[in-house]
Amino acid sequence: MKWIGERISVVDDKNKTTIIIYPEKRPLITGLMGAWIFMWYGIGITIMWSFFALNLSENEKVMIFVFMTFWLYYAYRVTKSFFWLMWGTENLKIDSIGLTIKNAIGKAGRANVYYIENIKKIRLEIPKDRSIQNAWESSPWINGGERIFFDYMGKIKKMGRKLPEKEVTLLFNLITKRIEEHLKAKVRSEKLSQKEN
Repeated sequence: MKWIGERISVVDDKNKTTIIIYPEKRPLITGLMGAWIFMWYGIGITIMWSFFALNLSENEKVMIFVFMTFWLYYAYRVTKSFFWLMWGTENLKIDSIGLTIKNAIGKAGRANVYYIENIKKIRLEIPKDRSIQNAWESSPWINGGERIFFDYMGKIKKMGRKLPEKEVTLLFNLITKRIEEHLKAKVRSEKLSQKEN
């Protein structure tokens, strides 16, 4: 196993390349997010208790219902981001079949296979340093911030969350090189099988 920068590990053998991208480790930010989540759940439990325990008017019940809708949305988003920072990984595998991408929290996550012959226009998109996009994506509350894009069957697929420019450039070069090698090998084997037939 070798490392590309601080967050990307690579296992490269003859038949496949396995890449694991880890989230940025910032203990202070993770601790603050954990404290915020604890507080947010405390607020939600208190509001739910008041909904059932207190004698409220219809208007107050509607206000609590509207508040709890927003509360659930942010509870879900921030909890997911917190779990991602703690235990998340982006798992990539490139082999003769295709590129497999699995965004996992611990071992949970679904792997999606993208067949090599259908992958088109692999590209890098790095936001400018002082742009709004860069400020938005650098927030720990946001799970996105992918840097590598490709077209697949009319859709845009993404990978490489919040990677710095140097690391994502090295990763991009590795991915494009391995996909090209597997694609050439596949074309050669198809030509050989056609000659044999």
